[in-house]
Amino acid sequence: MENTSVAYQDCEEQKIRLVHIRCRNTGESISVPFGSSLYEAFEAAAFDMSYGPVCACVNNKVQGMNYRFYNNKDVNFLSLYSPSGMRTYTRTLFFVLAKAVEDIFPQGQLIIGAPVSRGYYCELRIGRDVEPSDAERIGKRMQEIIDADLPIHRIQCPIEDAIEMFQRRGMTSKVQLLESQDSLYTYYYKLDSSIDYFYGPLLTHTGQLHLFSLTYFYDGLLLRIPSEKDPAVLEEYVEQTKMLGVIREHQQWQDILRVRTVGEFNKAIQAGRATDLINVSEALQAKKLTDIADEITQRKSRLVLIAGPSSSGKTTTAKRLAILLMACGLRPYTLSTDDYFVNREDTPKDENGEYDFECIEALDIRLFNEQMNAILRGEEVELPRYDFPSGKRVYEGRKLKIERDDVIILEGNHALNPVLTKQIPEEQKFRMYVSALTTIQLDDHNHISTADIRLVRRILRDYRFRGYSPVEIIKRCPSVKAGEEKWIFPYQELADATFNSALLYELGVIRDRVLPILEQVPERAVEYAEATRLRKFLHYFRSIPDDEVPPTSLLREFAGGSSFKY
Repeated sequence: MENTSVAYQDCEEQKIRLVHIRCRNTGESISVPFGSSLYEAFEAAAFDMSYGPVCACVNNKVQGMNYRFYNNKDVNFLSLYSPSGMRTYTRTLFFVLAKAVEDIFPQGQLIIGAPVSRGYYCELRIGRDVEPSDAERIGKRMQEIIDADLPIHRIQCPIEDAIEMFQRRGMTSKVQLLESQDSLYTYYYKLDSSIDYFYGPLLTHTGQLHLFSLTYFYDGLLLRIPSEKDPAVLEEYVEQTKMLGVIREHQQWQDILRVRTVGEFNKAIQAGRATDLINVSEALQAKKLTDIADEITQRKSRLVLIAGPSSSGKTTTAKRLAILLMACGLRPYTLSTDDYFVNREDTPKDENGEYDFECIEALDIRLFNEQMNAILRGEEVELPRYDFPSGKRVYEGRKLKIERDDVIILEGNHALNPVLTKQIPEEQKFRMYVSALTTIQLDDHNHISTADIRLVRRILRDYRFRGYSPVEIIKRCPSVKAGEEKWIFPYQELADATFNSALLYELGVIRDRVLPILEQVPERAVEYAEATRLRKFLHYFRSIPDDEVPPTSLLREFAGGSSFKY
């Protein structure tokens, strides 16, 4: 009896030390010892995953593979085919790049900037001009670090300890970022003798980085990463000279304002400079739009085509441009490509049998060209209106006839696609690309995604004015992104002018409006991971009241209070 009792106790202790995990990838439950890591749980789940796992959603929150289990959880392992997995890979590559620069140029400064040409444009400040041989040396050192398969440690500590540590190493942008936070504890990453801070998980070993490219690029470096569609190959290089020019122009403005990073931004807000940031940001945008209006006038363009990705502010840009063209002595008429949708039953279908409203064939290209050419010849045309509830094109007696010096402003996703305006003479057209090209950084090694800015804008606008829940808005992101990749981004370099709709101060204003919306996403929803990531990102910014944001500001399209009608 005594031996039976001991055996029963051992069995009970063993039960207590097991953690039960529901694996979403397999649909099965597994048990692992208390304190097991995600890697050990993956081994217990016993299934194959190409290019993974690199991280995982634990109770719908993204965690690095060094995460350990101390109670029961739901787990979905992620590979490089997922956005979260690719972000984890990319951040790790940033750390390896930063270490390589530190090893070769101990006094140098690396600034990892905005995405461009399907890679990341990086500034390298080493006291002289960067040369192609510098990129070669750094790339070679990166490969050595990767081949050594060094461990990457995630270390938690009191935030003042981290600040002191980064201060000793002269990492000013990280010091400023952490000093402006209210947290008691933070964490940092350690790779050999190098330390860094990143606002999301990293890989656990450098050897997991199987592919990258570092090349000399204009006056800096271009870091390229694997394709999310096929991680076996690099993202295809795309020449984006115009885009790079806009990014560098805004970086110069930020350097003048001394607000290049979020830490500097927060210091400026605490110092009472919010009004200055608002006024200067609005003035810079107004000046850029005025320059574009002047160019349209000088070129005597009669059809202004405006395109850009979702939530880039195309509608407000078109309205403000119309006012400026009036100030130049022209009479603008604003139209939308949406009114040229074919009837719903004639809309092409995608591979899933669903109506594909994103494709250019969803527009009546023949009718559009006929009407635009007729208008430009001075003929009177009855314009259609697309009735979305019925899915039909209707005519309501809305007619348009313009004079010789009048201008049509046409806004729509396909406006820059040559197929849409193929029958309209080139000399009549002026192409304009609009996007929120954010250039402010969290710190030197943490860039802010342009897609994130547009998503935050969309969440605010669609929740307040279109009645969508945050879950619905986040759920639509993959299809929105796929449409942009196919129908908008390929034509951005065709633009005669690129307008950056990002405002330096906007996240400080949006912050307190979006956070309560994101908090409505329940933990059980798959979209909780993205909502959590965005909430963490927004918490880095100090809040700004919107009292002094002008009613004509592009930001009002999303935050409300605009003097324009939408």
